[in-house]
Amino acid sequence: MDDCMKTQLVSAIHLQEVELQEKPADEPQGSKNNNNNNDQTYTVEEAVETIGFGRFHILLFVIMGSSNVVFGGFVWSAYFSLLTSFAPSYSWFIFLRSMVGCGVAGVSQGFVLKTEFIPAKHRAYLLPLATVFWMLGSMLIIILGMLVVPVLGWRWMIRMSVTPSVLLIFLFKFIPESARYHMSAGNVQAAVEILQRIADMNRAALPPGRLVEPAQRERGNWRILLSSSFRRTSLLLWYSWFVASFAYYGSVLSSSELLEKNLLCVTDADQEHQVKHRQEDGLCYCIPFGLSDYQTLLISCLGEVALVPVNICLLNVFGRKMSLAVLQLLAAIVFMMVNICTTMFGFTVLLFLLRSLVSMNFNVVYIYTAEVYPTVARSLGMGFCTSFSRIGGMIAPFMAQVLMSQSVILALTPFAVACVVCALGNFLLPIETKGRALLQNS
Repeated sequence: MDDCMKTQLVSAIHLQEVELQEKPADEPQGSKNNNNNNDQTYTVEEAVETIGFGRFHILLFVIMGSSNVVFGGFVWSAYFSLLTSFAPSYSWFIFLRSMVGCGVAGVSQGFVLKTEFIPAKHRAYLLPLATVFWMLGSMLIIILGMLVVPVLGWRWMIRMSVTPSVLLIFLFKFIPESARYHMSAGNVQAAVEILQRIADMNRAALPPGRLVEPAQRERGNWRILLSSSFRRTSLLLWYSWFVASFAYYGSVLSSSELLEKNLLCVTDADQEHQVKHRQEDGLCYCIPFGLSDYQTLLISCLGEVALVPVNICLLNVFGRKMSLAVLQLLAAIVFMMVNICTTMFGFTVLLFLLRSLVSMNFNVVYIYTAEVYPTVARSLGMGFCTSFSRIGGMIAPFMAQVLMSQSVILALTPFAVACVVCALGNFLLPIETKGRALLQNS
């Protein structure tokens, strides 16, 4: 019995010595808590969610909503827009406007930046509001056309439209680089500094612990877009962007074409719009816009933002994929209804609805694309999609303007058919991004 007790006592002394070796006597009392805190980690997505919505996001929306492009593209497009007003010939005008288009190609990157800094629960509410800035720009151009063109001509209208761009250039210093980009490139300290700056502006705090995400080797590789994970998504999105731009510019150009060339089928037209011009062999067989024409365009522009609450409801209730399908089917119906003989008020209402639907569709396809791709391919994916949208924008004038002079219904039918086919294709999209966190890698 005594031998057993001695054995237990020796074992206890030995165990105590081992514990003392593992934990020195002079170790601070709170060191255990510090070690646990150092073991804690968080991602950029978790930091964005913790910081929440605040003053930084308001500033971001005002600046990026007004400029909508990355800095280089913004300066480029503003510069060549100004040069366009001095074009000595039509050929120079076309060339300079093409240069403007090269700068505007960066428009999608501004949307990506906004998307990456907005918490997931706020994206469906805030991103549709970006339409407000686009609508304000559209209305500004119409108002300038109404007030400036009859008096000073189109050159001064362009020069005045560039003026806000000069002021916005100085605000770009307040826009940070993407924290997700820094993490994908392995620049952890730069990402932490950006997130801390945003947290300070929003009077919030970052999550406890260290910012940890693996650096990505395949950043900017276009093959990701056609990998097995994203091939179907990319192909369907390229067509969706083509249709979004095709339908949007089709609605804008067809409405002005119908007014400009007196192709309206209205039952209460004024004396000026009762006569359809037949001077096809002349240099110009159109008439200048009257005050009522500008007013009609202004009202149709309001359609781009008036139904934003409906857009927000669709995104939150039905998700992105179903919202795209519903909006495209409705747009197809309204495109065909524009050909119906109605009153001038009825025509204005149809234009209002059409601009609302195609604008909402464009907004949803922007949101879905920014959410579905991971950070390593988000900007690249948006860039490819924007390229396909430009193709749609280039084809739209041939339908909405050239073909419109021959047959209104023949010109409007391709827009309606494209929207129907795209709506059906959206059901094949494999991913619904409603409420989903942004991915860092594939």
